[in-house]
Amino acid sequence: MERNYLEELNESQRNAVLYNDGPSLVIAGAGSGKTRVLTYKIAHLLENGYNPWNILAITFTNKAAAEMRERVDNLVGFGSESIWVSTFHSMCVRILRRHIALLGYDTNFTIYDTDDQKTLMRDVCKLLQIDTKIYKERMLIGTISHAKNEMLTPEEFRLQAGGDFHQKKIADVYEEYEKQLRANNALDFDDLLLKTVQLFQTQHDVLEY
Repeated sequence: MERNYLEELNESQRNAVLYNDGPSLVIAGAGSGKTRVLTYKIAHLLENGYNPWNILAITFTNKAAAEMRERVDNLVGFGSESIWVSTFHSMCVRILRRHIALLGYDTNFTIYDTDDQKTLMRDVCKLLQIDTKIYKERMLIGTISHAKNEMLTPEEFRLQAGGDFHQKKIADVYEEYEKQLRANNALDFDDLLLKTVQLFQTQHDVLEY
């Protein structure tokens, strides 16, 4: 099997597949065979004694993940169902469904989409009497999203705001937004990544697993 699929690769692709001594970075443009290299890399790892359940293949879009999943299944066959092939968000959902109780949520949490976020933000602004002509809902959601991507909790965001009146106002919104999400046992898309990182930082046995 190995000889056949290696013969389908050019020299650079073959080097990427065969390299097995720590991390490697492959920089390649569109249509240059990145998915093929990753798929064949998985096959090569399996042929060299790695367990399928120890392999995780991550990509950005559902479409790319589905394509890679199909290619892995076709190439690897037996055992391929144990390989994780998913997007970042799908992987995080899978981990959180199993372990998020350790962060104080129920495992049947709801995932809020953009419309849910807008509805929640309207409620938060109404409750806090925020002037949405000055603090537009889209801006508030965007700022909170950026804060979460920077791994900032509401408390940390407030500390960074210092004496800035507007930033402190946004901190109030962020704090209430998070309070409401938790009360609804809900996560937004940014939380899927953030809560997984927090889980790994605080629950070392989960990270080890």
